[in-house]
Amino acid sequence: MYRPPGPGTQLSDALPMPSPAPRTRLGGQRLRRMSRARIVLWLRLTLRSACNPYRARCMEGQPQGLPNPAEMENGTAPREEEPASEAQETTVTEGAAKIAFPSSNEVFYNPVQEFNRDLTCAVITEFARVQLAAKGIQIKVPGEKDVQKVVVDLSEQEEEKAELKEGANLAPGDQPRTAAVGEICEEGLRVLEGLAASGLRSIRFAQEVPGLHSVVANDASARAVDLMCRNVQLNGVAHLVHPRQADARMLMYQHQKASERFDIIDLDPYGSPAPFLDAAVQAVSEGGLLCVTCTDMAVLAGNSGETCYSKYGAMALKSRACHEMALRIVLHSLDLRANCYQRFVVPLLSVSADFYVRVFVRVFTGQAKVKASASKQALVFQCVGCGTFHLQRLGKASGASGGRVKFSAACGPPVAPECEHCGQRHQLGGPLWAEPLHDLDFVGRVLEAVSTNPGRFHTSERIRGVLSVITEELPDVPLYYTLDQLSSTIRCSTPSLLQLRSALLHAGFRVSLSHACKNAVKTDAPSSALWDIMRCWEKECPVKRERLSETSPAFRILSVEPRLQANFTIRDDANPSSRQRGLKRFQANPEANWGPRPRARPGGKAAGEAMERRRLHQNKRKEPAEDPVQRAARLKTFPCKRFKEGTCQRGDQCCYAHSSPAPEDRPETPYQNPPGPGMAAGPGVD
Repeated sequence: MYRPPGPGTQLSDALPMPSPAPRTRLGGQRLRRMSRARIVLWLRLTLRSACNPYRARCMEGQPQGLPNPAEMENGTAPREEEPASEAQETTVTEGAAKIAFPSSNEVFYNPVQEFNRDLTCAVITEFARVQLAAKGIQIKVPGEKDVQKVVVDLSEQEEEKAELKEGANLAPGDQPRTAAVGEICEEGLRVLEGLAASGLRSIRFAQEVPGLHSVVANDASARAVDLMCRNVQLNGVAHLVHPRQADARMLMYQHQKASERFDIIDLDPYGSPAPFLDAAVQAVSEGGLLCVTCTDMAVLAGNSGETCYSKYGAMALKSRACHEMALRIVLHSLDLRANCYQRFVVPLLSVSADFYVRVFVRVFTGQAKVKASASKQALVFQCVGCGTFHLQRLGKASGASGGRVKFSAACGPPVAPECEHCGQRHQLGGPLWAEPLHDLDFVGRVLEAVSTNPGRFHTSERIRGVLSVITEELPDVPLYYTLDQLSSTIRCSTPSLLQLRSALLHAGFRVSLSHACKNAVKTDAPSSALWDIMRCWEKECPVKRERLSETSPAFRILSVEPRLQANFTIRDDANPSSRQRGLKRFQANPEANWGPRPRARPGGKAAGEAMERRRLHQNKRKEPAEDPVQRAARLKTFPCKRFKEGTCQRGDQCCYAHSSPAPEDRPETPYQNPPGPGMAAGPGVD
């Protein structure tokens, strides 16, 4: 009988050997065929049985169903993590929230983004004030003296009419409905934080923003969700904040129905938010608020245009206006994804700060309004020589009979193959958002609320400064130039900001600053007028033309006489109000190594290694500074030219040798041939 062989089974135990047979020719061939077949069968069974225990041991030590590494990016897939080690925790107090997070890099937290979180709380508060006012609910913000009205520009007669109307609607003894901080408002806003990490932002919403119905704090990491649950209990906001572990995209896709959508969605991922935008524009309610942060500024600023196109559907250019271009690329990407579902976006506030950009947009539905989206996007033609840029709209909207709007393709391009100023070629970027970046009425309300209640946020001073500059920006002028860009192009000294602004104002053009750049010049003046002003400035501070190459942009620009005579007399309105008041418009470095932090890792083992690696890589392309003693000894090996000529007056203080060094003391030179009679033996630097 056949018996299955085991790992240690011998051939004689597994298969009985055949009995001896007569040694005939036919019997010998049959015996050899039967023996060969039994040996092959025995080898197969032996190898299979020997591999089974090894395969079982391998499967026991390897978890099944590992997620795709691509899904682990930005925390988009739930993952099983290592058991939490006994690590110390750090308690952080920010705003009204108090959270505990591991000292190691297990859960992501960056204290530099406190300005981001403060600004978000301020924006959501004003958004809740507007939304709940339509339902007859007034919000109470801590620190405000009384309940503010939504409409702040009513005349006295209109105020009296509004008060009489409110009094007529209210029954005797009834009080207007109010919503306070930390209380559940049945008709309030439903908030989703898709990537909550430690839950700090959600807890701050619950403790600082009134008029909320619920806050869903979601994260894909099980360790982050456990930490959120503890922080929620620590702050006593379990009735408002509901931690949840899920893929942020799947969670938003599950709330596409109009009755299940969120009124506010906040996305602050590590890196690019591109994987979440499609789900976000579908999960936000009609007229809801979508808050998006992008920290991949290297991609958005033009360092990798093809990567920017793959993520946001636009080519980014290296430009002095790269930070505003990044904002407009993000808005274009949001509107493009919303258009797929007959929706469109309306920007409320767009901010470029520190190492990230932050946009606040409202999402609406309307097929007719979606048709106008093409006319809101534009391509950018930028000269590689002088940096002059021109915008080309993708679509054209024109009025038709009966008050209708007719949409058609735009005509272009707006430039010739070569730049009209310097003769260089153009680069093509975009598409990007060409409409205003902000709703100035809404920005004014946020600014007023922060100014009247400065003790509410730790970064109130900076919020006031940034929003003040935003209110001074020209809303209908995309992108900007910079002072150093204009002056370095023609190789001249840089005029002061007030001088250039005054020259533009004297010429009849509008000009403003930009919150995205300290020395930005945002103006509606054409590029020809701007270069005429710089030509006039060069006449006051002449440039040595003989040092300029005939093919350089500076030579070609300055070879043309200006047709506009600029006046650089300082005007009173050239100095913006925010600058006169000395507001904190641009942030100084808050701390050492204040940029983007390393990605959170399970167990936090890679945090110290990442910081050490970052420290070692700093200035790696720069040559180390030479020791002064070694430099002095090296220079003493070269003879002094002036000493040979008899003109050196430094004596012993000269850094070069006053006597020819011995041949063996001379350093080796890279020259293959010995110097000629008229050549010096050393560099002979004076």
